[in-house]
Amino acid sequence: MSLRTQIIVAVAVIIALLVLSGMIKKKKIEVRFALIWYLLALVILVLDIFPGLLDKATAFMGVGLAVNMLFFMGFCFALVIIFVMTLWVSRLSMKVKQLTQELALLDKKLSETDMAQGKG
Repeated sequence: MSLRTQIIVAVAVIIALLVLSGMIKKKKIEVRFALIWYLLALVILVLDIFPGLLDKATAFMGVGLAVNMLFFMGFCFALVIIFVMTLWVSRLSMKVKQLTQELALLDKKLSETDMAQGKG
């Protein structure tokens, strides 16, 4: 990779990190969701600064080309994101169900109290 490409990648990653930080400050994204993007940016910066690491990882994993290793790493990253989001959606779904049930019980108690007081 040429020095020019390395500089462009580094600048793009730094800009992305600044945008992400701004989104956290404006409360457009939660820190817990931003952490994985910070981790990805760190990995990209390390691979950008030390391009030989990708070649060593490629050889260690037995992958033919470094570009194939990048695609594999991207695929693994996408799987992690999907898994984490699935966990959060599941948790939120359970919370919504619980809150709906609690609201229904409170509504029932309120209507029973109103009827007992003759407001019904």
